[in-house]
Amino acid sequence: MNTLEQHLKPYSKAIVRLLKSPMERDNKYWNDVVNYQIEIQNYVGTLGLELIIKKDEGFAFLKQFEDSEGNTQGLIVRRQMGFEVSILLVVLRQILEEFDSNISQFQATEKFIEHSEIKEEVELFLPEKYNRIKFLKDLDSYIKKAVDLGYLKEMQKTDKDTRYKIQRIIKEKITLDILKEFKLKLASYVESV
Repeated sequence: MNTLEQHLKPYSKAIVRLLKSPMERDNKYWNDVVNYQIEIQNYVGTLGLELIIKKDEGFAFLKQFEDSEGNTQGLIVRRQMGFEVSILLVVLRQILEEFDSNISQFQATEKFIEHSEIKEEVELFLPEKYNRIKFLKDLDSYIKKAVDLGYLKEMQKTDKDTRYKIQRIIKEKITLDILKEFKLKLASYVESV
């Protein structure tokens, strides 16, 4: 037995995966996260992290502990999204909220959306005074950023359209309070322009 094998725990690979990005139920290490959640929390806790498992939503992630002033150890990088990507994420979060509230969709747990539908929804969301032409011209780059951040997952690409799955982690990052606050800020911004 080599030195590496002596130090590995049955949940080591699950921790490494969680350190990289949120994990969904369909990940091969999901059962390790669920079965060893106490051991994983004990380990990541020493790094200033907290394991969050949302079994009913089907995802898990690591969150940094904050001190009373909002400071962290800085292990997980906070990424700046920009105003336009924030608008897209708010639209996606709103779509997921409507999906979850729809009784006829009760059996479905995953929300899929086409690129063309994202464009339509964003157009409906943007106020009249906002620079829609530039926003829609750059929409592909904003969608790519949402994919890179883990809020969208590309599922199928054809010549005509691309299908995405809205990742449920978006509900943790953009709460209903944040959603309401952003809509108010956007309305205020448009009035000032």
